[in-house]
Amino acid sequence: MSEPTESLVVREERLWKRRPRLFFTVLTLSIALIAITWILLDKEEKREVFNGLPHAYTFRETESSGKVALHMMSLSPDRVVLRPAGVPLRQIAAYGINGGFFYGKDLLSIAIMNDNPVSGGRHDYGSGWFNAKYARGTLVWDGAKRQFSVQVVSSGDELAVSDRNHYFAQGGISMNLEHEEQWAVTAQNENLPYANEQRMRSGMVYDKAGALWLIVTPTLCTAEAFRAAILESVPGEGREGIFLDGDGSSQMNADEAVLTGDQRAVVQMIAVSRE
Repeated sequence: MSEPTESLVVREERLWKRRPRLFFTVLTLSIALIAITWILLDKEEKREVFNGLPHAYTFRETESSGKVALHMMSLSPDRVVLRPAGVPLRQIAAYGINGGFFYGKDLLSIAIMNDNPVSGGRHDYGSGWFNAKYARGTLVWDGAKRQFSVQVVSSGDELAVSDRNHYFAQGGISMNLEHEEQWAVTAQNENLPYANEQRMRSGMVYDKAGALWLIVTPTLCTAEAFRAAILESVPGEGREGIFLDGDGSSQMNADEAVLTGDQRAVVQMIAVSRE
């Protein structure tokens, strides 16, 4: 004999009891779906214009004992491209950091590749042929000799290189990493802006083995603290380098870190070659 059929009233009672649980399950699934969609859209919005380019650098991030954070890109000097910018770096499809000093649209630091300034003709004001007003520390890569140096010069005419068709020169302010006793006086003579103020900073450092580092700190610090952090954190022997433009111009495009400074447009960029 079969069991009695469940009454319609009992069935309805069970369905009503299940409805809150069913509603909670549907609500939970809906919230999860919305969250996943938001995360995917957010990731898409944050995709940078330089993502996916050839990754011809290595990245390192450190914090010194003085609490100065350094974001550093190491690359071969053959991968360096000095190029004009004219916009905040984040808008440029290239890895790299900001370059030299500028005013308005005029570049006030040397920025020369193979005897050609990056922003105009040779001997033109604001083109990158001159370190305006002061002879300043200029990092030079002599491609023919495979040799770095920092030369204190006022213009591209004064650069000592073995082949004018195979070099780059980036102007800044001498760091004198190997000369602790004279760096501060030299920086003052070369008119390092806001040396004793708390500012974001950037720089370019090499060692005697030929390694090159592009360095930016978002930490507000003095020039002395930035230099001390570099001495403590950048590897290699026989290091030397230059201070680049700083404060809101201190910007970096890297897969590992995007540093935007104050999002101002900069005139020149030290970029990583795509080839």
